[in-house]
Amino acid sequence: MKTYFVKTPKFVQRLFPKRIWAFSTTKKEIYLTFDDGPIPKVTPWVLDLLKTYNAKATFFCIGKNISKHPEIFKKILSDRHSIGNHTYNHLNGWKTNTEEYIDNCEKFDEILKQVQSDKSTITKQQATSNNLFRPPFGKLTSKQSKILQKKGYKIIMWNVLSADFDKSISKEKCLENVLKNIQVGSVVVFHDSLKSEEKLRYVLPKVLDFITHKKWKCARI
Repeated sequence: MKTYFVKTPKFVQRLFPKRIWAFSTTKKEIYLTFDDGPIPKVTPWVLDLLKTYNAKATFFCIGKNISKHPEIFKKILSDRHSIGNHTYNHLNGWKTNTEEYIDNCEKFDEILKQVQSDKSTITKQQATSNNLFRPPFGKLTSKQSKILQKKGYKIIMWNVLSADFDKSISKEKCLENVLKNIQVGSVVVFHDSLKSEEKLRYVLPKVLDFITHKKWKCARI
């Protein structure tokens, strides 16, 4: 049984008005986002494809994956994409006490500081996350949210979910999820993960073709 919305309803967005769900824009921009990377088998392919289309995106990275694959993370930065905090261990906020959750978010920031200190390969400006944060599974408590916002984080949600992680749907349905719901200002969620790889490799090129045909621009947050 599906336990998620492909198109985030307006009533949900109104329940959490301080979280960012989409953008009002007159620039015909779309905001593609990728959660859970970086990993060697998927993220470099995503980066190459984005470069082919001259598209920018935002990568909500898991800190542990940055630690394992720092060179891929640096490639995200050197390609001038935005990055955001997705916790260090991909924690579910509803199942994690507040202190542990906040500590895990801050552990991600420590990894980012290590990247910033490597001035031989990346500039400080490139390594900034702009305090973007996306909760894994979209789940965090009101208390966790308030603490993170008080610390200066911008909580980025979405209004279009590709559901590339859902093994019960076809790759064609995954594509339909995006194409039927995307519009100017949309924040679209994909995952550069092994779980989502098969669907992502089918869907992402077609979505980028669609956006190009519409003469929209893929922008970073």
